[in-house]
Amino acid sequence: MSQHDQMVVVLDFGSQYSQLIARRVREAKVYCEIHPFNLPAESLAGMKVKGIILSGGPANVYDEGAPICDRGIFDLGIPILGICYGMQLMAHILGGKVEPADKREYGFAKLQLDGRSPIFKDLLEESQVWMSHGDRITQVPPGFKVIAHTPNSPIAAMADERRGFYGLQFHPEVKHTAYGPQIISNFLFEICGCSPSWDVTSFVEASIREIRERVGESERVLCAVSGGVDSTTLAALVHRAIGDRLVCVFVDTGLMRLNEGEEVRRNFARLGIKLNYIEAGERFLDKLRGVVDPERKRKIIGEEFIAVFADELKRLGKIKFLAQGTLYPDVIESVSVKGPSATIKTHHNVGGLPDVIPFELIEPFRELFKDEVRAVGRELGIPEEILGRHPFPGPGLAIRVIGEVTRERLEVLRQADAIFIEEIRRAGIYDEIWQAFAVLLPVKSVGVMGDERTYESVIALRAVTSVDGMTADWARIPYDVLNDVSNRIINEVKGVNRVVYDVSSKPPSTIEWE
Repeated sequence: MSQHDQMVVVLDFGSQYSQLIARRVREAKVYCEIHPFNLPAESLAGMKVKGIILSGGPANVYDEGAPICDRGIFDLGIPILGICYGMQLMAHILGGKVEPADKREYGFAKLQLDGRSPIFKDLLEESQVWMSHGDRITQVPPGFKVIAHTPNSPIAAMADERRGFYGLQFHPEVKHTAYGPQIISNFLFEICGCSPSWDVTSFVEASIREIRERVGESERVLCAVSGGVDSTTLAALVHRAIGDRLVCVFVDTGLMRLNEGEEVRRNFARLGIKLNYIEAGERFLDKLRGVVDPERKRKIIGEEFIAVFADELKRLGKIKFLAQGTLYPDVIESVSVKGPSATIKTHHNVGGLPDVIPFELIEPFRELFKDEVRAVGRELGIPEEILGRHPFPGPGLAIRVIGEVTRERLEVLRQADAIFIEEIRRAGIYDEIWQAFAVLLPVKSVGVMGDERTYESVIALRAVTSVDGMTADWARIPYDVLNDVSNRIINEVKGVNRVVYDVSSKPPSTIEWE
């Protein structure tokens, strides 16, 4: 658990909005972490927690097996905010009644305040909120009062102001709730007594201090860099902490985009960070021969990365620490440790590592979202053209070549991908898109080129808009741009006769195809 002078903990009951709650708290400059719903009260007592937020969730509190928090959290003397399921659970545990609603309430609703309450400071008497629930509280627990209602929810908010317990049936963390940020700020500052002290500058200073303390005066740190935002910012941060005792290694896996290796070399030279460049494409391709399962690809690539590092260590000498740019969404999606949510896929720098590695891990970004890492990069003086690069997965093009990965299929994908990126840059929309890339499908398509029928490969284009990668919508690229991309790929990339565009959002789809 992190060491901070003050923090707010979100207990996750499986809500799709849990990460959004944490983001809203951090936007108010208060450090926040997400933990499993069943975190023991004694663990919370050992942290410098100023407030607890109980997230929403898909369960019904009265069902057998419903997620229930440690009842001891209500005896810690710490203010608690329950949101949706969290409010119902609070009522259920503390002696109120929760029952199925006659009418499920989903979408916009008009919140009407019943008197004044600190959590609704500076709100209008009536405002728009966002509801998503099928149960309702029919009786508040002893010591609570109703502080707001909607036409369909007589108890839309409740409070025991003496103990600092508040419940909201609606979701203040979503943008559809008009005064959501104000409500969260009121909980943080009016009720919990937090101060707005957590920001990028304080994060950088604290991280540098922690890295120096952990590494000591003589040990070195190995850092695998890909040239992307995460690993470049990580390298800059660790380099700021320990200087040239940072050993950066770029592994050319043979799974990179067109001319990517040279670009990485130039960028690290600009940052004044030494780079060890390893050509290892043959090793990775040999290991991946005949492999089509995406999880196996990820595991193989993760293990081969470690094997490459181990070989490199023979030349570099013993290095105790390995720095990784693991992000919060990686942790949340890879291992179901933050509540009753399903594992989505194994990320390269989390589940892709073997159980035993010859390093101690340093992961300063483990509790950060992508846009927060970009802000850290700006604080460290990294150029915008590096920070603005679209995310690129650790396994590289191996998970964008659907099916077996071969040198020939990789080359087809590289050319198509380069054309796609070149055209959206030319159209001036690259920075509006979170991530754009091409995917080579394992199917052949009938086509006509000149007077001949062809039977060649299909390229899928994927472009999404997002803030942090937790949710994403497909990018509305203008038709004329897509037309130019398609024409160029079919005309210039040998072996491709069809281009399709992916119009799936996350959820239910993931951003990557594998």
